[in-house]
Amino acid sequence: MTEHPLMFRDDDPLLALVRRHALALPEAGEKVSHGRPTFFTTKVFAYFGGSVRRGPGDFERHDAAVMILPDRDDEPALRQDPRFWTPAYLGPSGWLGIDLDETDETELAELLDASYRRTAPARLVRRLDTPGGA
Repeated sequence: MTEHPLMFRDDDPLLALVRRHALALPEAGEKVSHGRPTFFTTKVFAYFGGSVRRGPGDFERHDAAVMILPDRDDEPALRQDPRFWTPAYLGPSGWLGIDLDETDETELAELLDASYRRTAPARLVRRLDTPGGA
């Protein structure tokens, strides 16, 4: 099995922004998977960067983006928002991507929080809702 090439720069300021918010969530960690930084607890809740399938073997890379699993109540509206795109591979499982130049820090934090809540164990989600728990 061959390793994926790295598709990010560790000193990228946008990655630093995603890290700041993602790693502030209870027991969140970071690892590299398929050449991209991923943020997880027991399951991945965000990816830095992604791609859109344009055709067989044809992918459009979005290196300065975040892929998240949106809140189920917000998902229909986000799918109608032209800033969001359906990522290759993860799209059929409900994931969405957004380029970081299309969002602000507050929205990024909200998207990461929602994705975390969908994937993290209940005991960690409870910590988000407990004053001083995060």
